[in-house]
Amino acid sequence: MSKAKVILASGSPRRREILTQIGVDFRVVVSNDEECPKSANPLDFPRENAIAKALAVSKMEPGAYVLGFDTLVFLNGAPLGKPKDENDALEMLKKLNGKMHWVITGVAIAKDGQVVDAQQERTEVFFRENSLQELENYVNSKDPMDKAGAYGIQTQGARLISQIRGCFYNVVGLPVARTLDMLGKLKVDV
Repeated sequence: MSKAKVILASGSPRRREILTQIGVDFRVVVSNDEECPKSANPLDFPRENAIAKALAVSKMEPGAYVLGFDTLVFLNGAPLGKPKDENDALEMLKKLNGKMHWVITGVAIAKDGQVVDAQQERTEVFFRENSLQELENYVNSKDPMDKAGAYGIQTQGARLISQIRGCFYNVVGLPVARTLDMLGKLKVDV
């Protein structure tokens, strides 16, 4: 296998950190694609959004394998994106408090303007019964503001969680094993 050109179609610092941590040689080209899922099933939105991001960059970067990702939190099948403000963040956290929810990350790989693989990973996350003061303190930390579901498992948001079932890195936004398996099937040497 020869070393292929890999591009991350995301400005997420967390995704950059994970790819660097696992030794993937890549560069970043942020997708300006506006996410506009077409599926009637919201559970498909992460994969559809990941495809749109990967395709948008792939059309500008011939010969490269472009990785697109999108992460959403789902409570009772309804998606929770990033909070609009502190009040929105607190409301999301109150809904998640003491409950199990899913984190789904779509992973898409595109090359030469074509999708070559698209999948998604699902992890179950269980919130502790947090006090209102704990939730308010977390919101006041400003940590939840750029994260789907208004929390980061890899930061102070870890305090809110009692357990997970599935891939930890998926909850952060990049399911490592699934991504590496997808690249491996395409014979991409990373």
